[in-house]
Amino acid sequence: MAPTAGKESGLDGAESSCTTPLATPTATPIATPMSTRSVKWEKDVEDAAGALQRPLLYQRGTNTTSQMAIVGANTCPIESLDYEIVENEVYNQDWRSRGKLQIFQYQVLKWVLALFVGVVVGLVGFFSNIAVENIAGFKLLLTGDLMLENRYLAAFVLYIGCNAMLAAAAAALCAYIAPAAAGSGIPEVKAYLNGVDAHSILAPSTLLVKILGSVLGVSAGFVLGKEGPMVHTGACVASLLGQGGSRKYGLTWNWIRYFKNDLDRRDLITCGAAAGVAAAFRAPVGGVLFALEEVTSWWRSALLWRTFSTTAVVTMVLHALITYCRGGHCGLFGKGGLIMFDLGSRQVTYTVTDLAAVVLLGVLGGLLGALFNFLVDRVLRVYSLVNEKGACYKIVLTVTISVITSCCTFGLPWLTTCTPCPPELARTKCPTIGRSGNFKNFQCPQGHYNALASLFFNTNDDAIRNLFSAGYDFREFGVSTLLIFFTTVYTLGLLTYGVAVPSGLFIPVILAGASFGRLVGTLLGSVSGLDPGLFALLGAASFLGGTMRMTVSVCVILLELTNDLLLLPLIMLVLLIAKTVADCFNKGVYEQIVRMKGLPYLEVHAEPCTRSLVAGDVVSGPLVTFSSVERVGAVVETLGSTGHNGFPVIEGPPFAPAPELCGLVLRSHLLVLLQGRIFTRARVKTGAAEVFRTLAPFDFAKAGSGKGLKVEDLQLTEEEMDMYVDLHPITNRSPYTVVENMSLAKAATLFRCLGLRHMCVVPRTQGRPPVVGILTRHDFMPQYIRGLYPNVLPR
Repeated sequence: MAPTAGKESGLDGAESSCTTPLATPTATPIATPMSTRSVKWEKDVEDAAGALQRPLLYQRGTNTTSQMAIVGANTCPIESLDYEIVENEVYNQDWRSRGKLQIFQYQVLKWVLALFVGVVVGLVGFFSNIAVENIAGFKLLLTGDLMLENRYLAAFVLYIGCNAMLAAAAAALCAYIAPAAAGSGIPEVKAYLNGVDAHSILAPSTLLVKILGSVLGVSAGFVLGKEGPMVHTGACVASLLGQGGSRKYGLTWNWIRYFKNDLDRRDLITCGAAAGVAAAFRAPVGGVLFALEEVTSWWRSALLWRTFSTTAVVTMVLHALITYCRGGHCGLFGKGGLIMFDLGSRQVTYTVTDLAAVVLLGVLGGLLGALFNFLVDRVLRVYSLVNEKGACYKIVLTVTISVITSCCTFGLPWLTTCTPCPPELARTKCPTIGRSGNFKNFQCPQGHYNALASLFFNTNDDAIRNLFSAGYDFREFGVSTLLIFFTTVYTLGLLTYGVAVPSGLFIPVILAGASFGRLVGTLLGSVSGLDPGLFALLGAASFLGGTMRMTVSVCVILLELTNDLLLLPLIMLVLLIAKTVADCFNKGVYEQIVRMKGLPYLEVHAEPCTRSLVAGDVVSGPLVTFSSVERVGAVVETLGSTGHNGFPVIEGPPFAPAPELCGLVLRSHLLVLLQGRIFTRARVKTGAAEVFRTLAPFDFAKAGSGKGLKVEDLQLTEEEMDMYVDLHPITNRSPYTVVENMSLAKAATLFRCLGLRHMCVVPRTQGRPPVVGILTRHDFMPQYIRGLYPNVLPR
């Protein structure tokens, strides 16, 4: 490790403390062999052949005690989460003090909080949707009224001006208040549930900006969706409710404090992420499967049941509010139903020729999805150069993309000719004036419609609904119309993702896939009996499979979106083909973005090269340790000179006949113990009873989103610095350990499966120091291993 456990002050904090040893009689440095090849992260990244393997932070990504990553549109320090139960005397005392009633309260509160998360996320999802429909609808109505008066220039100025102002407002919120709110947030949530944390990922300010910025961004006409940001919003809501109370605001009741740990927060945030999908797509089962398949790294049956209950509550809240809106109480366009794109009335039968067409669609969707991921990588790298220059550059970039989008959506419909309305719809649904629909009038005379305007001059949801609709004939959306729309949406989706606004990829991918699928269906109309609207749905599925590489969750979400169970075999087929084809070229878009942002994500399967290395190959020193009874000054100096989170505790004479590993102590626990000033003048054990006279187990609980104790907060006198402190009560006596000759692949599997932050490496033979080093998250990262052993990992 770059220092053994502390390549991450931010990541794994000190996961090992390998800084310069302190010249004290008790803070003993244990020297271990260090590789002569230092970590050259920057050079490694510049020389790497695979561009998709390079993180965006290559200029700042040195493997030191300070770890950084891109969260949203900003660079910030990151650290690992403590999913391991710290079994010290404080923990044991906490559980001994709990009676049956408190244990019952703890179990009940798990469910109450999970259900409450569903209620809040359902409300947020509903009101976000209503806000988008009314803001965007009002903008389109004003523009449409000017078009009816033949004031086309005024309509264009109004349209582009409204979009630019909405875009600038969304970008300003992200740039100045919460940069972590930019983007979809799914990569950040995915990394958090894998054990990577940053202060701003789930902060209350991020939640507020995520909601407002998403509404403004979607209303601005960008080719993006609010579905991805809803996942991040649900996670933020769950994190806020699961903070376990706040001392600042006096919310420290006993029945809340039990949730002040990363393990319970992780479960609740998983429920929140699932609730976000359920609220965005009105797909409760799809939300559960999305959390299982895409975002979470640890799953169990109890969490499945709780997550499903959360999404069920979301659905009930949405149903109640949508029922209310059907009475016309929700503004311009607030009369939607739980089924967003209802296709359930169709009779689906297919032949061998139809199956061949579906296979072709799956192959093409996989290829175009892989190309989309490749181009997203390139665009994000260019945008990162702009975004890192400051907030003003982020806003300018966002407004520029908004102007380009507005020019395309308003200008391209002028390139197509007007089409006469179908006779059977001339008096009822065609042309569409002042409302959503398939047949937008735009600049056309009475009795005619502009097919391209029906797709561009609409909200994204209405455009998808138009593409999914059953064609009254194959010329409703002609080949040229679909080709122009597909090319534009595909390009604008690439250009938009990466600007400093909350933006999801679901809607751009569905729009591009649906238009491409309908285009294929129109071209194959003479040989296939499937409706072009069904081809649009299958095209959306193929693009989702090709970009996001999800199968089960996407399949169920599409079925819940369309209410068409008869399409299950075709959707399954096209998803599997698209994913298989795309996997031949690159990874899924979210996995790719996680890597590009520099987030140290632990994959399920370790890198193949780690099988040729052992745990002792990647640890380095010197490793700073504490004695079980340590001088206060030594502890304070070590905490001040390192950013590490964990320190091995060595039991030696006179408390043990020979040095032995007593356990592991956390930085946060050391700070609380020092703040309590439980010191002695002699080097003796004080025991847990002395600690609990001054401190309670709750005092050692992890701080919420606020700031915890820092070394600077300790106001210790010179006399106190020369005293001793007993670390036994706060030392984890049973840390996870591995022998130094264990293969690195096996150690990585244990590390991930157990959700660890530190793993002690002990010597294979006797007569050596009791601990060789500490493995942390960064010791398993390919970039770090390649820095130590350049010839081990293939380029």
